[in-house]
Amino acid sequence: MALAPEIAAFLKKSEALNLPQVWQAPIDVIRRNTQGRTVTSGPVEDIHEISNRFIPGPTADLPIRIYRPTVEMKSPAIVYFHGGGWVLNFLDIYDASLARLANQSGAVIISVNYQKAPEHPFPIPFDDCYETLLWVIANAPTLGIDAEKIGVAGDSAGGNLASAVAIKARDNAIALAFQILIYPCNDRNFDTESYQKNATGYGLSTQAMQWFWDQYLQSDEHGSNPYAAPMQAQTFKDLAPAIIITAQYDPLLSDGEQYASLLQRDGVSVLYKAYEGMIHGFVTNMAITPSAQEAVDFLGYEVKKITQ
Repeated sequence: MALAPEIAAFLKKSEALNLPQVWQAPIDVIRRNTQGRTVTSGPVEDIHEISNRFIPGPTADLPIRIYRPTVEMKSPAIVYFHGGGWVLNFLDIYDASLARLANQSGAVIISVNYQKAPEHPFPIPFDDCYETLLWVIANAPTLGIDAEKIGVAGDSAGGNLASAVAIKARDNAIALAFQILIYPCNDRNFDTESYQKNATGYGLSTQAMQWFWDQYLQSDEHGSNPYAAPMQAQTFKDLAPAIIITAQYDPLLSDGEQYASLLQRDGVSVLYKAYEGMIHGFVTNMAITPSAQEAVDFLGYEVKKITQ
């Protein structure tokens, strides 16, 4: 399928802004240039409650945002890790998609603003995310959460973090109800079909992903660590059931496809859905494409099935 018309128009408009690529400007400039993403995220629909607080992390207090769809005090929960190459983005960008996901799934969503590379490289962002999961589990009663119905989720670099947190949870005998992986980047292999085929022209580029990985890992020391590159795990047996979403014109398409295959090979239940005509990041662009709402509603429906 060709690029969806609204996505082609969005890419053309983005290109006209002539903003520097991530490797072409200082980090603070690149981060400042993401401030406008709240516009493409769309308006936030009504939800019972959105609240903010800080929780203790391994090396710093961590800001979290809690989306509560109902007064129900024994709800499922989704611990959410946002994307941005481990370097960019902030919680406001995700308000529209996560409020809708909370409403559609009936789950309380806890989204964490983990510390970012390059100032805080691996394992710091990963440790922040895993500690957030532990905090949610420990505080489930006061949060109004059913501790047996907690899952993790994330998009892009957040999909990597969710995959890695799911692996460490398994390694520590913590039973998760599910993992949602939205176009995850789960290996540092730039020779895949989609890294070659979708290298440029579709928003996220292969060169940008190489730069993001360099900021996160900063050396080859962690390249085979499954908590950094989840596809490197020796086994995927006993991981939480996975819902994986990919986009046709995404350099990370092959990562999502391959990870789904590896999970299935080792007996993990996988629900895989590829969105044709879409690019990386489409799920949070609620104001750009109706496919974003469709994907969020799909995830909400599947989470509700798993947790009822």
